Amino acid sequence: MTRPFELCGVPLRGRVLNGSGTFDAVAAHRAFGDELLEAFPFDAFVSKTITVEPREGNPPPRLWESPAGLINSIGLPNKGVAGFLREDLPRLGELPVPLVVSVMGFSRGELGALVAAAGERDEVEMLELNVSCPNVETGLVMGADPAETAAALEAVRPLTEKPLIVKLTPSATDPPAVAAAAEGVGADAISLVNTLRGMALDPRTRRPWLGAGTGGLSGPAIRPVALAQVAAVAERVRIPVIGMGGIASGRDAHDFLAAGADYVAVGTETFRDPTAGRRIASELNVISREERGFSEAAVT
Repeated sequence: MTRPFELCGVPLRGRVLNGSGTFDAVAAHRAFGDELLEAFPFDAFVSKTITVEPREGNPPPRLWESPAGLINSIGLPNKGVAGFLREDLPRLGELPVPLVVSVMGFSRGELGALVAAAGERDEVEMLELNVSCPNVETGLVMGADPAETAAALEAVRPLTEKPLIVKLTPSATDPPAVAAAAEGVGADAISLVNTLRGMALDPRTRRPWLGAGTGGLSGPAIRPVALAQVAAVAERVRIPVIGMGGIASGRDAHDFLAAGADYVAVGTETFRDPTAGRRIASELNVISREERGFSEAAVT
């Protein structure tokens, strides 16, 4: 299989990844069998975020469909690192594309334990650090403060030689400064944006609909915010940038690349169309070919 692209030294066949937690490859393989592997919708697969200990996630209800978007309050349910490595990783290792494991710790020590445990497994090509949670030691959100982000990277960078992708929170006051801090201490790539905090009210009771009160808004509604942050970060760093936030078509993906992203990730659109990754990649290829044709015609 031809792999004309390369992310952090890892060959990829294209530029479209999935957003963490938006596509359950294990369940999809169980439902569709090897047909899924033959036409896998992404060029690299990012796992659901794992934590040190198992998590049940937030109480229901967990989802609210909003105009041009979705508010989710899933709460990172997962089997914990031991359960993930024992049960899920062998299955994910069967996927026909490189595997990126997403990890989140509530302290630098937890983050380091996750990086060390996942990083030593051969199935894992890259690690994504989800730094959108508060550090229990400082009370600061790791990905919202440049100094906190740098300290987290300094703690985990020596623990693995695998590429580290830092996923930024859009709630940072200065995302480019956070990205630059991550780059300065060894991050290999930056991904953004994560969801924006939102709330929905029950139309009958006028109280919060979601069990946790608030959740993360995703989908086309956040695309302008995501584009602005991706453009600002891409101007600040030299490492690859993975852009995401409301990508639902090849034109959307092309816009993110034009704004400075090197790769894109698709999330919410896969709830409507599980094969969205391949469709968007195909549409993107058509746009790219058309642009090359226009450029060649202009030269001649």
